[in-house]
Parts: sequence; C-alpha cells; structure tokens
Amino acid sequence: MDSSNSEQAVLDGKLYRHLNSLIVAHLRDNNLTQAASVVASATMTPLNVEAPPNRLLDLVSKGLAAEKGDVTRGTDFSASLPLPHTAAIDFSTAPDMKGSSKSFPKHETRHLSEHKNIARCARFSADGRFVATGSADTSIKLFEVSKIKQMLLPEAKDGPVRPVIRTYYDHIQPINDLDFHPQGTILISGAKDQTIKFFDISKTNAKRAYRVIQDTHNVRSVSFHPSGDFLLAGTDHAIPHLYDINTFQCYLSSNIPETSPSGAINQVRYSCTGAMYVTASKDGAIRLWDGITANCVRSITAAHGTAEATSAIFTKDQRFVLSSGKDSTVKLWEVGSGRLVRQYLGAIHTQLRCQAIFNQTEEFIIFIDELSNEIVIWDAMTTEKVAKWPSNHVGAPRWLEHSPVESAFISCGTDRSVRFWKETV
Repeated sequence: MDSSNSEQAVLDGKLYRHLNSLIVAHLRDNNLTQAASVVASATMTPLNVEAPPNRLLDLVSKGLAAEKGDVTRGTDFSASLPLPHTAAIDFSTAPDMKGSSKSFPKHETRHLSEHKNIARCARFSADGRFVATGSADTSIKLFEVSKIKQMLLPEAKDGPVRPVIRTYYDHIQPINDLDFHPQGTILISGAKDQTIKFFDISKTNAKRAYRVIQDTHNVRSVSFHPSGDFLLAGTDHAIPHLYDINTFQCYLSSNIPETSPSGAINQVRYSCTGAMYVTASKDGAIRLWDGITANCVRSITAAHGTAEATSAIFTKDQRFVLSSGKDSTVKLWEVGSGRLVRQYLGAIHTQLRCQAIFNQTEEFIIFIDELSNEIVIWDAMTTEKVAKWPSNHVGAPRWLEHSPVESAFISCGTDRSVRFWKETV
C-alpha cells in the first residue's frame, strides 16, 4: 500500500470511529439503551462516550441542507429538524438560590378576539407565523401573528387590522387540542366528537376539514411527529393512539407499563426529534415512550400526588420534561433517570386542565394562578417566582401557549376571549 492510500485508510478509520461514537451517544441519550449497547459492542465503542447533545442530528441536518444547496428550502424530515438548543440549560445541577434569578421582561397585552363559548386551547405553528385557538363553541380561529403585531402598533390601535384570517366550523363538540404540521400548511384538531380533523390553511375559502380520522374515544390531545408522517392522539383511552397519516392506520403499544394506565390522557407531546413522546394522565402519572417502538420506557406514577397530571412537555434538548398537575405544582423531571430535579410552587391550580410552559429560551416558566387570576412566572433554574401579572381575563385563563421563536404568548379561557402578550421594547 502506498503512503497516500495508507494515509487515507487512517483518515477513514478515524471518521468511522467518530461516526460510531456519535451513533452510540445519540442512541444512549435518547434512552435507546439496548440499541446503544449493541452498536457499542459491535463497533468496540465505549458506551459512555461523550458527545454534545443532538450532535449527530445537527450534522445530518446541515449535511442534507448543504446537499440541497439551500438551507431553508425543502421538506425532507432530517433536513428540517430543529438545530440543537445551543444554550441548553443544565437543570441536573442543584438550584442556585443565592439571588441569581433573572428578571422576566415586561409584556404588553391586547385582546384579539372572542369565541362564542370557552376558549379551550391554543397552538403556534413551528415558525411562529400562525397561532390557532379552539373553543367549546366547536370553532377554530386562525390568527396571523404579523397582523397581531400590527394591532399592537400605537397608530393601529383603532385601525381596521383583523388578525383572524380563518374560522373553521367542522366539529360538532368542543375542541380539545390543536397542532400544526411541522413542514406544511396543515392544522389538525382533536375534539370531544371523537375525531381528528385536517384543515389546509393555505386555502383561503376552505371552512371545513379535507380529511378526518374517526377515533373510538374523546380526543383530548394531538401531537405531530417531527416528520409529519405520524401523529399521536391522547384520548379517554389510557394508551396513546399512534396514527400513520398516509394510511390512517392506528397502532397501539404492545408494551403496557408494569403499573397499568387507568386514566384518560390529558396531554401527549413528541420530543423535538421524535425519539420520544410523553403522556400526562388523569391517573396522575407521567409516562415516557420510545418514539420508534412505541414502548413505554418509564412511568412516573403519582407525579403530582393523588391529583391528575394535566400537562407534560419536553425541553428542547430532550433531557427533561416539564409537567403540571391539579396539586398546584409544576415539576421538572430528568428523562434519563425519572428523578424530580425542580419544583415550582406558589400558584394555586386545582380545577382547570391547563399547561405549564417555557418561554422560547427556556429560562422562565409561565403558569396560571386560578385563585388570584394571575399569570405567574418563575426563573426556571432557581425556581424563584419572579413575576405575577393580572391576566386581564374575567376568570382564570384556561390555556397558555408560548411562541417558539419570540418573546410572545397567548392566553385564553372561560371568558371566551383570546389575548396576545408581547415583550415590550
């Protein structure tokens, strides 16, 4: 072998070892421990190899985008994966209670619209351009965020700007949850009428769904897989329903947790890569599921004591899950171990099925105090309560949803109204 071939062989060997390390780290960090062990053994790679969170996904995303020649174009799943949260907060360390809490920026709020009955849910699109709300009046309102911002301009306060660009009427019972397709112009809704409906928001004259999934239970929560090819439905059934949106085939996990689920699912959410999903149930448990095999890999029973768990969402780096329950607590759990790492106290919440949310940088947590009708904000790292604001709703809001791209969020609730909150400059 000549020297050039020898040098290339050495380089190739280093590249293979590096790739194997990234694969092992990716599988391990996404709780696919058995697969990580098999690959580690086959490639003689240490199972505890170190790699930045989501490094493999980052490289695949950038490589596919470069191959296309345009990092912003295309709908390929891998190329459109969110880049790793470069400033991920390490919540695994002990809370720092030495007065290092950050100040939450002031926000201005504006009434946007009203439904004819309770506004039960809201959801932003992944790019933050749209937000939709669903109501007990069976309608869905679609807002364009750029038009909302026009309303906030001083010169537009009394102007003719109308942020509602579509109103959909196709359900016959209250709307429970909404989600946007990660790449397309599709909005889905889950409702008490046991259906999931698909709306094409690009069609200006469409008032009704163009596709319908008929479930067997009240559909309480919906979540698209990041590929857009699958969706999860949390229903009155204790096991999440997984749908292939091309065939409408429904799949149920064959791996039932040791502590068998016994309550309806209040919320189901995918992680940002689809490697996992999480459910929050009326039986009080938070459960983590493998996004590929649909096996339950961890049950956190009695996550909120004897009260039902109302919400559960992943952090952007997929290492933690934020949950809320009707025991007036918000909790942060470590995915890998299932241990409680943070608890946020001081907001009374015992009645409404609401969710605790992060702001877009995950530095703060936002929730509702039902008793005082206030919006409560904690420093996510220190757990210190840093702000309490009047909600400006008549009665406590039922739902909060934060924009994924900017410092803005939506509140809506029992007074039928929808409000937009935006950081003041």
